Amino acid sequence: MSTAERIAPHIPYLRRYSRALTGSQESGDKYVLSLLETLVSDPDMNIIGDDAKVDLFRAFTKVWQSLDVNLQQDSVQSGADRNVSSLTPQARQAFLLTSVESFDVESAAKVLNVSEGELSQLVDLAGREIAQQVATSVLIIEDEPLIALDIEQMVLGLGHEVTGIARTHTEAISEIEKKKPGLVLADIQLADGSSGIDAVNDILKSINVPVIFITAFPERLLTGDRPEPAFLVPKPFEPDMVKALISQALFFEENAGAA
Repeated sequence: MSTAERIAPHIPYLRRYSRALTGSQESGDKYVLSLLETLVSDPDMNIIGDDAKVDLFRAFTKVWQSLDVNLQQDSVQSGADRNVSSLTPQARQAFLLTSVESFDVESAAKVLNVSEGELSQLVDLAGREIAQQVATSVLIIEDEPLIALDIEQMVLGLGHEVTGIARTHTEAISEIEKKKPGLVLADIQLADGSSGIDAVNDILKSINVPVIFITAFPERLLTGDRPEPAFLVPKPFEPDMVKALISQALFFEENAGAA
């Protein structure tokens, strides 16, 4: 299979990534075109190996760092586009690679030519910068006190406010009536045997809010029989994963409730 055939499936995603980096469809496409022209004209840049997607994005990184194509932003941008354009450049790359293009840490680190530790630091930086832009209030629905405390500290550490911690379905609804949050973090099995899924769905009847489920029973949500949550963290969870998902949920303003 030729190089062109191997990279062709990944070009649309590279264009999406390039547009998000530059804040402009026109400028983004110019960078992708520059890369493709370089791959044709410069044999030394034609380094597409076994992992065509990683190698293509890595080659693009070199072009993006070396060229100064018109960086004027589109006059009409989505909230996400505006948010990402204000991130520190390398943190912006790390965030987009892991959050939008779904690269794992190892692959994203290869794309940016940094260590996995450095990549994680860049993603964390992006999360803090996003939190400064979209700081919000968070309702935590969690029946285990120590886990609730850990989540609360993560939320506060990102610059958000905690509206309350609910241990049951009834408490969750009560907290919503006191103050409407900008984000909900919910377990699915609560203290009195009630369901966090039911609590979330009742909440979503009155307000439109992004939801992240943190659960020891992900199989209960990943059945394929109904709409599944966009943001799901299995227990025991990694703090960095929760932080990243909080940033993603607020950044893209998606509703992740279960039906």
